[in-house]
Amino acid sequence: MKRAPSRGEIWYAKLPTDPPDKSPRPVIIVSLDVRNRHPSASTVLVAPLTGSVEKDFETHILLSPGETGLHASSIRCEDLTVLRKEFLIEPKFPLRTLSNTRICQIADKVRIAMGCPAK
Repeated sequence: MKRAPSRGEIWYAKLPTDPPDKSPRPVIIVSLDVRNRHPSASTVLVAPLTGSVEKDFETHILLSPGETGLHASSIRCEDLTVLRKEFLIEPKFPLRTLSNTRICQIADKVRIAMGCPAK
């Protein structure tokens, strides 16, 4: 059995909104660990990463290679999505885990994407 993902970890997934020929992209697990590890919970909440960092969007968070273990990237907070755990692909090499502070920044940017004021 595949290990359960943890909050803040970077995994890979093929998102339903991606073109069919696109390879799996990195995603950050943002759901609570109690849900991620619960045997009856078949889904997790993820924030997709993109390599498009040259655009300055209010709902994106820029990440350095040192923070992720990947190339420079950004979190697309407006694309937060739910994925079945079975669609997650564990990275082949160790990646960094984002801090709780970063996960809370994602939540603030999601509020902005929804038209709600940031806390």
